[in-house]
Amino acid sequence: MRILLIEDDPDLAALVSQALYRSGFQTDVCHDGSDGLYYARTQVYDAIVLDRMLPEIDGLTVLEAIRRHGLLTPVILATALDGLSDRICGLDAGADDYLVKPFAVEELMARIRAVTRRPGNLRLSQSLTAFGLSLDPESHRLEYGGTAVSLSRKEAALLGYFMQNPGQTLPRSRILSYVWGSSSDVEEGNLDNYVYFLRRRLKALDAPVRLVTVHGVGYRLTEERGA
Repeated sequence: MRILLIEDDPDLAALVSQALYRSGFQTDVCHDGSDGLYYARTQVYDAIVLDRMLPEIDGLTVLEAIRRHGLLTPVILATALDGLSDRICGLDAGADDYLVKPFAVEELMARIRAVTRRPGNLRLSQSLTAFGLSLDPESHRLEYGGTAVSLSRKEAALLGYFMQNPGQTLPRSRILSYVWGSSSDVEEGNLDNYVYFLRRRLKALDAPVRLVTVHGVGYRLTEERGA
């Protein structure tokens, strides 16, 4: 799995990134809010560990911008502010978990494992949009050009993940981890079946959008050329 760590303390960032590496995580590290927001919006991550007190753009502003962008990546907010109002503010801004500094690295690892075990959790109430498609995460209603179809929960979770990352090739292992959960023993054939289902949904909507197979890697949601 791939983690984005946004932490301005270089010593703490080095300690955490080394622990993540030893636990088998790939980790990108940013030391200010501007870089962190850029990475969060342009790369695919399984979880984000976000410091609240950051230079340039503070952590809460970064978190709110991530959610406005439609990204559902689990976010653990790490901060020295441990008041009840601080926790409520962080969770209301879109955090999935709240970790008070100083913390044990082992606890952070456990919390990362916990938030990444939540399969296909479409947490935001606003619609996701990509290439003219609009998906309501709560009702699982997919629309294009005034026509709508209803998706199953798993179909909505899968398509929602593609719509969070339009035009990006998503590896099969990452898709399975997000939609079915990192601890699931689901067979890869299930993913192919659901991609087939979604292709039929897109065809029914007459949407010029394709789920492209990237052989040996995974899938990519893209707009048909000339559409």
